[in-house]
Amino acid sequence: MAGPGARTSGPATGDGPAARSDLELLRAHVAGDRDAFTELFQRHRDRLWAVALRTIGDREEAADALQDAMLSAHRAAARFRGDSAVTTWLHRIVVNACLDRMRRRQTHATVPLPDGVHGDGDPGRHTGGVEPAAPVRDHDTALVVRQALAALPAEQRAALVLVDVQGYPVAEVARILDVAEGTVKSRCARGRARLAVVLGHLRTGSDEPVDVPRVTAGNRRPPEGVGSSSGRARPDASQEES
Repeated sequence: MAGPGARTSGPATGDGPAARSDLELLRAHVAGDRDAFTELFQRHRDRLWAVALRTIGDREEAADALQDAMLSAHRAAARFRGDSAVTTWLHRIVVNACLDRMRRRQTHATVPLPDGVHGDGDPGRHTGGVEPAAPVRDHDTALVVRQALAALPAEQRAALVLVDVQGYPVAEVARILDVAEGTVKSRCARGRARLAVVLGHLRTGSDEPVDVPRVTAGNRRPPEGVGSSSGRARPDASQEES
């Protein structure tokens, strides 16, 4: 396992144990390798898509935001300085693309369709990835929770999606969002408080109130390929300071 200072780690999903790291792929892309960026995107596609979808709440908007983000990353790759993990950089661009789109259009997010299903019935049509499905018995409750999540202010929603849904450490989310760790904690706390009020009518099978300190259990393990070392995020989502 990579130590706390590792910043180039990424799941070895390429051809065998010699698969290139995220940073090696990004550098190869800058050097002119036409397949490197595609391989990098494919490696992290499902997680990036999940962040975009759950942040915006609408599949078409999420697909557009993800496309915008990847175009931005593709063009800005030469300005990546390696001061943060490549995945942190990619997630920052995706989240900012989602927030920019939400602010620009000033629309409320819609409730997502059932997991992995698009309006035309074609799973994963936009990204090739299928969102993890919730257990059938929890499906209705999950939709209600998502509707409540979609009603949160954009900044609170983004923090909750990254921390509670995707399972990122608060320190990593702070770097992705380019805010202080205390700000992330505050946004999550306010978001959870809003959800607790909205979802207070829900009951479990034992007729006990649903515990909603977190939107969902999400990924309880630290996400692969995301460094946990300290460091401040750069002001520009698509580039790093010199």
